[in-house]
Amino acid sequence: MKPIKLIVGLGNPGIKYAQTRHNVGFEFVDSLCNKYGLSLKENNKFYGIAGKVNIAGHNIWLLKPQTYMNLSGKSVASLANFYKIDTDEMLVVYDELDLPVGNAKLKKGGGHGGHNGLRDIIAATGSKDFNRLRLGIGHPGHKSKVVSWVLNRASKDDEISIDMAISKGIEVIEYLLEGELQKAMNLLHSNN
Repeated sequence: MKPIKLIVGLGNPGIKYAQTRHNVGFEFVDSLCNKYGLSLKENNKFYGIAGKVNIAGHNIWLLKPQTYMNLSGKSVASLANFYKIDTDEMLVVYDELDLPVGNAKLKKGGGHGGHNGLRDIIAATGSKDFNRLRLGIGHPGHKSKVVSWVLNRASKDDEISIDMAISKGIEVIEYLLEGELQKAMNLLHSNN
């Protein structure tokens, strides 16, 4: 695996969506900034909140697209193309319905699994090859309930579990910046 040069946290902009399940990608980037004392700012060129930062000696970009979830690819592709970052040097962090609440899993490549943010990134970059950090938010039980599930706040207990999943993901970030996907996976997946 190539070292990660861009970490994208997916979510929807605005107060209305701030604490929803769909915004765990934003929360991940915010937690990373808190841990390493980083700050990001609005960047109109990349349609997002972004910053070039240094984590453990690695210069990388952090990005929170402000395009709304279903247009995330516009933001991701504009930054990746401008800085010539290949899709396999990207880590996309997002909410995963198919994982139990609090689980965190890494994977490389794959389809979009119905996730509109991933669908748009695949369309905009022309590749499925990016690395993913999937943060489990659980499933409401029926397809018809998915939209309200992801666009609402989790219960207090679920929020605590989701925060733990974010922390687990942050624990392995330095391995990913070094290109050590297998090491990161082993550590992360043994913690679930």
